[in-house]
Amino acid sequence: MADFGPDEELVRRLSELLKETGLSEIEYEAEGARIRVARTLAAAFPAAAAPGIEPARTAAPERGNGEAPAEAVPNNAIVAPMVGTAYLSPEPGAAAFVKVGDQVKEGEALLIIEAMKVMNQIPSPRSGRIARILVEDGQPVEFGEPLMVVE
Repeated sequence: MADFGPDEELVRRLSELLKETGLSEIEYEAEGARIRVARTLAAAFPAAAAPGIEPARTAAPERGNGEAPAEAVPNNAIVAPMVGTAYLSPEPGAAAFVKVGDQVKEGEALLIIEAMKVMNQIPSPRSGRIARILVEDGQPVEFGEPLMVVE
């Protein structure tokens, strides 16, 4: 039987890639050996599952190429921690996680972003009221794109 010991450097590099991209798992296969690195999500609405949620940024006031200025991202916007497809309900045909006017608690699920066939629940980073929902169900989203505004 062949001795298959994990390549610690490769595992560390894959782990760093998970952190950088906000993915929940990654798999690498070469020469018949496969390594899978995954972050475990402990609860149904894990606050720790959204390390990529960061403070919203504002766009530059001018672009310098004659284009209209980009709309500023509200300071209290929840932004996408990863690239994927946003879903506003837990499954097709089900009620949305939240709607405008709902009160939410820190850690409560706001929506799901599907990335590489993995459903990632995006929790609210703070308690408050849903003031705006900026995406539609099934809409592709980019990293850092505003999703909702929680006041």
